[in-house]
Amino acid sequence: MNLFVSLGYLVALDEHKHFGRAADACNITQPALSNALKALEDSYGISIISRGQNFIGFTPEGELVLAMARRVLLEQRSLQQEISTTASNPRGNLYLGAVPSAIPVAARFAAMIQTKHKEVFVQIKSLSSQELETGVEHGTLDMALGYTERIKVTQRLLTTVHQYNEKFYLVKQTEQSSSKIIQKAAPISWNDATKLPLCLLSKEMHNRSIIDHTFELVGAVPHTVIETNSISALGLASIAEHVCSIMPGALVGNLTKELSIKAHPLVEPQIEIAIAWILLNNERRSHVQNMALTFAQSQEWRAYLKKYSGSLDF
Repeated sequence: MNLFVSLGYLVALDEHKHFGRAADACNITQPALSNALKALEDSYGISIISRGQNFIGFTPEGELVLAMARRVLLEQRSLQQEISTTASNPRGNLYLGAVPSAIPVAARFAAMIQTKHKEVFVQIKSLSSQELETGVEHGTLDMALGYTERIKVTQRLLTTVHQYNEKFYLVKQTEQSSSKIIQKAAPISWNDATKLPLCLLSKEMHNRSIIDHTFELVGAVPHTVIETNSISALGLASIAEHVCSIMPGALVGNLTKELSIKAHPLVEPQIEIAIAWILLNNERRSHVQNMALTFAQSQEWRAYLKKYSGSLDF
């Protein structure tokens, strides 16, 4: 039994909470995954998985083995990269995550990394804030682009590298313009925004909690007519002539060019939410991780951020 492979199966089972989906993710059959995990239990002489007709969870001893598995696999991946790469020529995998509103920025970051370092494979996942933080803590993500305000001082495992401040706009359809597809329009107050029919992200998303909190600050209740957990739907709802959306600038700047819209900066109050790369507070990083971290703080990337992070200064 290959210990690293079996530990990988265990972590996959934790991520997918289902034997079949975990097996698919590992490109093996479900019986092969189950047999490998049973062999792992036999080798330690304990029950790791609470079994029923479906996956139930892990035993207390299994939780300990799972935590060890994450640490071992993270160290193994780092070691493999250290052996096969150098600081001047990084090679290997870079796993990135981002909250949905920051995906356009994360995608540009990944593309620029890959352009500079052809032997680095980059994977990007759109995840919730909680999933991002858990992914970084468990080592399944190298870096995650998310909300600084969620990273508490007490979370000493994590650190942040500030990237930009998320600004909010009221987006509405306008007549087709031959000069500009997206027009930056006059500011509108959050209180006045409540008088319009709104499409907002659904309440489980952190971005929505920021919007709701701002409405509470001005003592107003939004007139929500559409809710969605889809960033695409949030933008496309503006096709309806009478529906408006509230969106971060980084998303507004990436709306499909089939739309002709006005973007009104939301003021009174003007809200800016810090967005940062979140990563383990760990001095021991692979060459690929160090390369990405260095690029995230470079003047080249900062200049690019200034243009594409949502200030809409055209």
